[in-house]
Amino acid sequence: MSIFARGSPCKLKLAKAIRALGADARFVLTTTTTTGFAFASKSAPSWMEILYTPLDFWPIMRRAFATIRPAKIVLVEAEVWPNLAAEAHARRIPLALVNARLSPRSEKRFRRFRFFVTPTFRLLDLVCVGEPQDVDRWAAIGVLRDRVHVVGSVKYDPKDIHVDPTRPERVLRDFGIDRSRPVILGGSTHAGEEEILAEAFLRWRQEFPSIFLIIAPRHAERGLEIRRQLDRRGLRVTLRSLPTPTRDPSPDCLILDTTGELRDWYGVADAVFVGKSLTAHGGQNPVEAIAAGKPIVFGPHMENFAMLARSLIARRGAIEVTSAPELQRAVADLLRDSSLRETLVQNARMVLSGHRGATSRTAALIVDL
Repeated sequence: MSIFARGSPCKLKLAKAIRALGADARFVLTTTTTTGFAFASKSAPSWMEILYTPLDFWPIMRRAFATIRPAKIVLVEAEVWPNLAAEAHARRIPLALVNARLSPRSEKRFRRFRFFVTPTFRLLDLVCVGEPQDVDRWAAIGVLRDRVHVVGSVKYDPKDIHVDPTRPERVLRDFGIDRSRPVILGGSTHAGEEEILAEAFLRWRQEFPSIFLIIAPRHAERGLEIRRQLDRRGLRVTLRSLPTPTRDPSPDCLILDTTGELRDWYGVADAVFVGKSLTAHGGQNPVEAIAAGKPIVFGPHMENFAMLARSLIARRGAIEVTSAPELQRAVADLLRDSSLRETLVQNARMVLSGHRGATSRTAALIVDL
């Protein structure tokens, strides 16, 4: 079986779920970036081969099919390529699109050029979507309606998300950080958001003198750059990667300039800001923070998770802010009111409950395809 997709954790999770259902076959997972290739290579089990995605040019795609010889092909989110779909159809290889994502911009473009895209979308044998309203949207651009199944989102499935704060708590002890201090965590931040958090921290500290800030940049290599920015604002900043003897005493802020740890760090936070949502567009996945039982705040730019963000706002499972002052007020309100924090967490978990089991439901449909 082949999974043509970016090599992110949810693709690995789906492959393992398929394997657990008795699909005793080797898997090929393809990725389009060097970062995805490195992550997948490090995390993949022995029965999975990691390759770069072949270029969607007919001679190259034909060679890829002849080499890999897939029994089934699983595309993830929005990775539908015309030559791949045509070659799969010609070879009678079942083709599935799971975690199907259709942004408003893409939907508008596909509807406009429906005459050209419909033949490709009609070749899909299975499309797994997250919400009931997605069925009409995919049918409108050419997917056969009886092939669209509402199963929830693998990316939002909280079933297999386990947060272990043991190591973060040990690191904080090494820094001399009292665990009774309130902790604010900015997760997967982008340029500009770290400075906003630093300014907010200086204001929060006036009311909460012992507050501690953790920043986890989306790109860990920006750690030193962020440290310099925050140093100029008078914060005592240290890096997660520094060895214990050289760590600064009593820091105000810790920058997580390491990879693969963020999920567990949510467990030590009192409130979480979801990055790439205030100064950048797209947003980051808030599910791990919710699974850790933490109240979340995000900006207005959650385009990559629009449906989930709207559901969270509508059911009071998150706080949306549109500016730095609003972020300052929202987090201060959360620190003052434990009942508000608990209400947000419980409501957010209710939103995610509709996606619980999405991975196993998707895997079962693929096995039966």
